[in-house]
Amino acid sequence: MAQEKVRIFDTTLRDGEQAAGAGMTTPEKLEIARQLERLGVDVIEAGFAASSPGDFEAVATIAQEVRQPIIASLARAHPNDVDQAWKSLQGAAHPRIHVFLSSSDIHIMHQLRKNREEVMDMAVSMVSRAKGYCEDVEFSAMDASRTEPEYLYTMLKAVIDAGATTINVPDTVGYSIPEEFADLLRSIQSNVPNIDKVVLSVHCHNDLGLGVANSMAAIQVGARQVEGCINGLGERAGNAALEEIIMGIETRKDYLGVTTNIDTSQIYRTSRLVSDITGFPIQPNKAIVGLNAFRHASGIHQDGVLKERSTYEIMDPASIGWPGISLVLGKLSGRAGLRARLEELGYHLSAEDLNQAFEGFKNLADKKREVTDRDLEALMSDQRRAVTESTTYTMEHIQVSCGDHEIPTATVRLTGPDGSVMTDASTGTGPVDAIYKAINRIVQVPNTLSEFTVKSITEGIDAIGEVTIRVQKGDAVYVGRGADTDILVASAKAYLNALNRLLAMEEAKKETPTGVPNP
Repeated sequence: MAQEKVRIFDTTLRDGEQAAGAGMTTPEKLEIARQLERLGVDVIEAGFAASSPGDFEAVATIAQEVRQPIIASLARAHPNDVDQAWKSLQGAAHPRIHVFLSSSDIHIMHQLRKNREEVMDMAVSMVSRAKGYCEDVEFSAMDASRTEPEYLYTMLKAVIDAGATTINVPDTVGYSIPEEFADLLRSIQSNVPNIDKVVLSVHCHNDLGLGVANSMAAIQVGARQVEGCINGLGERAGNAALEEIIMGIETRKDYLGVTTNIDTSQIYRTSRLVSDITGFPIQPNKAIVGLNAFRHASGIHQDGVLKERSTYEIMDPASIGWPGISLVLGKLSGRAGLRARLEELGYHLSAEDLNQAFEGFKNLADKKREVTDRDLEALMSDQRRAVTESTTYTMEHIQVSCGDHEIPTATVRLTGPDGSVMTDASTGTGPVDAIYKAINRIVQVPNTLSEFTVKSITEGIDAIGEVTIRVQKGDAVYVGRGADTDILVASAKAYLNALNRLLAMEEAKKETPTGVPNP
């Protein structure tokens, strides 16, 4: 008997970006979308087209470039939002307009400041409007888990009659307990007479740490679409982590009786890409993709795993694309060896990109006796950042003088977007402060450094260090990352990465797409 499929709806590019400090440029969103397509997700929510010119551009670009999944744009129950969603999706092979509207009394009274009848009319009207544009329309009753049940049933029946093809039941504030959430879905299926005409979906937040548990409980009682983000990104404490839901389904098919269209071997690569682009590190004990997920420290566990892996491992690390035994490369390794290992790690490069990667690899191999998989991942992250930055200052040279009896001084030479070369120097309270002040003298973009984090990517005295920073300009926060065996060079790379992203996003704000009013 064939198992039923659960659709995987990824909202990393929309709800995931709402995590404070997780803003992404259009090229970065496109890169993630392409990786999500390799992963095999059924729906990519590419953004909220009416919210900004940048989001409109991102949705439109992804709709044109990514052809296999359904591409969705979020829209409030407002005519302009629905219209802009459709304009952004016109190039999509499989478009979906996702209309949402609050349904709980607390939202209706205090946020919408309307009555129930007005809200009902808005929901029906905007689903009908979306249906006039495309066949695939999703409706989300925001804060459904705190909505009076009878009103929720009536609203859902009405929007299905108006043309909705997917009904999403969100636990918007992460309030539900799994059994309670399952009961809500059972009651919807029992009390909404036309519910059999749509796909039942859930969108669970993680405020009480129950996002995945609530999603799995929903699957057990008939939900056939689950929404979430890679690495559990999202507003506040985040969304249900898709990799955990996917592997929960994969590992417990015997119990759940459902399956997905996901290529699980792409999970590791997808997780690392999202972490790299957003600047949100993955905690070591994170389920499925954390550094310690397949490590065993206990002697009893080690003994068991050596004798039979299934004694303490319920998943094969290779099933999620986790790199196996690291193939160590050195400075005598050639292009073919580098290409082969990068392909095993999920990187498929053009001839030009391979040449750039090989040049970086040789420079790294001169500094390190052995280059491991994690070194290669850091190298590829640096190369990706350089390629995707559109407004680019490139670091050509950096020299730092410091010590316990010296005033820290840094000299930097940068190449600007127009190709001009600029050199400047500055002193500071420490070497990193001096570097950043020297860069500021050249780039001249006012900002505030709000976070500075250093960690070791690899082990040993010659380890690659990675710096993650966040800079703030006004209300906007921009992430920068850089990696190098020299932590001061990594710090300079991270700062330039953040400034380049700041400049790129400010440039995007100036370019208003056709049909989108100036905010």
